[in-house]
Amino acid sequence: MSVEVNEQKTIEKVVTGMPTSDGAGVSLTRIIGQPDLPRLDPFLMLDFFGSDNPGEYIAGFPPHPHRGFQTVTYMLAGKMRHKDSVGNEGVIEAGGIQWMNAGRGIIHEEMPEQEKGLLQGFQLWVNLPASEKMSAPNYQDIQPDNVPTVRVQDAEVKVLAGEVNGVEGPVRTTAVAPTFLDVSIKSGSADIAMSPDEAAFIYVYEGRVVVNEGTQSTGTIVSQGELGVLSHHGEQLFVSSEAKCKFIVVSGKPINEPVVQYGPFVMNTQQEIIQAFNDYQSGSLAK
Repeated sequence: MSVEVNEQKTIEKVVTGMPTSDGAGVSLTRIIGQPDLPRLDPFLMLDFFGSDNPGEYIAGFPPHPHRGFQTVTYMLAGKMRHKDSVGNEGVIEAGGIQWMNAGRGIIHEEMPEQEKGLLQGFQLWVNLPASEKMSAPNYQDIQPDNVPTVRVQDAEVKVLAGEVNGVEGPVRTTAVAPTFLDVSIKSGSADIAMSPDEAAFIYVYEGRVVVNEGTQSTGTIVSQGELGVLSHHGEQLFVSSEAKCKFIVVSGKPINEPVVQYGPFVMNTQQEIIQAFNDYQSGSLAK
């Protein structure tokens, strides 16, 4: 495949996820939101969880608050039930995605809908611009059957958000309008169109992939458990693999605003954080 070097995304940095736990003791790997990659504007956090040991996930994520950003839960295996303080409830199944806008405030919980077997997936936190931080909370629960798959050369691409070859993903969000793709390659290569001037990354959760191999520049290997930060320039992501691999590709326009974070509250100023904490303490955050 002949490609122009100046059109290609390249890897600027490779980051290895850090083992940690969250919620009521759920074992997970934190990729964004750790010392090597504190943030990647507009992305605040990326966690990968995956275990067939119920002791590492069964306690789940009991009720907790959010304000000022969006949470994305994408399930690869197993089921997760969510519900919140105002009566919303549902189950996120393998291959499904939930895009939640916390906006001005919500209290919700996410608990495994299983007592055994593999539970695997991602949670991504996407920041909101100041103009949207106090917007009305809402959910988009997308079932697996509603996620389109596009063939791109040797790759199968699930389009969760954004667009690939004219096929749009089911998630609708105007605040940041990110792209979220789940890509699998058995063997071969693919050239995936991407928007220029966006923050973007690739995270490999099975096997390994080579980015930008076959061009005049040297390809970079990204292995299982690693995140590759992609260059802002370039309109194509050229990936190849000699064996089965699976990875997500995520991109979004930087917000370029101050970020002040206190746990589950992400605002622009310290005063807004204090207000969020006071609202939570008084019971008015999610009203």
